[in-house]
Amino acid sequence: MEIDGSHGESGGQILRSAVTLSSITGRPIQIENIRKNRKVPGLRAQHLTAVKLLAKICNAKVEGLQIGSSVIKFYPNQMQDISLQENVGTAGSISLILQVLIPAVALAKKKLELSITGGTDVPWSPTSNYTKYVLREAYSRIGIDFSMDIQKRGYYPKGGGIVNVTVYPAKKLNPVSLTRQNTKDAKLLCTHSGISDIASYIDNVNNALMKNGFSVESQINEQSAQNQGASLVIFSQDSTSINGADELLDFKNKDNFGKNCQISFLESYLGVDNNLSDMLVMPLSLINETSVLTVREISEHLQTNLHITSKITGCKYGIGKIDGGYEVRIQGNSDSCIQ
Repeated sequence: MEIDGSHGESGGQILRSAVTLSSITGRPIQIENIRKNRKVPGLRAQHLTAVKLLAKICNAKVEGLQIGSSVIKFYPNQMQDISLQENVGTAGSISLILQVLIPAVALAKKKLELSITGGTDVPWSPTSNYTKYVLREAYSRIGIDFSMDIQKRGYYPKGGGIVNVTVYPAKKLNPVSLTRQNTKDAKLLCTHSGISDIASYIDNVNNALMKNGFSVESQINEQSAQNQGASLVIFSQDSTSINGADELLDFKNKDNFGKNCQISFLESYLGVDNNLSDMLVMPLSLINETSVLTVREISEHLQTNLHITSKITGCKYGIGKIDGGYEVRIQGNSDSCIQ
């Protein structure tokens, strides 16, 4: 199957979704025009690492796997239980690599033990705490379970963060209905390295959340890293919603740290936040039942993932306008999965 990597937002999301679904369904794929419209097109270090690790896990043959490549061919084989150690070699995002490996391994009903070194909290990527506390909760409701130990932080530009992950075989996949936020309880977690006045910024965020009716449980942790940095995640969960928002400290705009995160969280009052919605499309596309998500906006990432997953798995989806946002329905197709 040929996949056009320039479709939609034309970023690395197409590559990640396509190779993951290829490994799960057993369908060989060719991805062309990888990140065609990006300032630096083609494969970067984090994409290379993600595909390389997945290829090891599913004994795949891969052609075109080098930095800058705009075309790869991925021929999956049998998945296996495996333990791996890997170093991205840059501040490349560990979270984005895990978006490939976790569903692929779990849905193949295999186990992965991975120690990976790279970027834990870097631009244009979910923070590791978002992955650990928001994505993990959503995946667990679907039936995908993993544990995550962030041993050392890795901020941009040096990276050097260390994360240990164990992915467990999925037993039964469940559709989800995440359509309404009913809770006013929120958790706030800030991690930093060498930022002495961090507490004052977090107090400002706490006060803003409480003014909007939230009860906030806050925690600030200082952890070692190769360079200064800070990240913040705010999240809430109840039986019908999972919402989160995260942010990195911008040293050029330090006094506003947390403001964007706070605004994004308060605007995510439906079933899931905008970022989580596109992360759930792939596993939901492989369940023979209908899942329902409500979200404030239909992002390009979400549109791209819906397009790619429907092309590879044959799932069906629909998007409808509702008050304050959109409803997304995904009717999966487990017949496309080789397991």
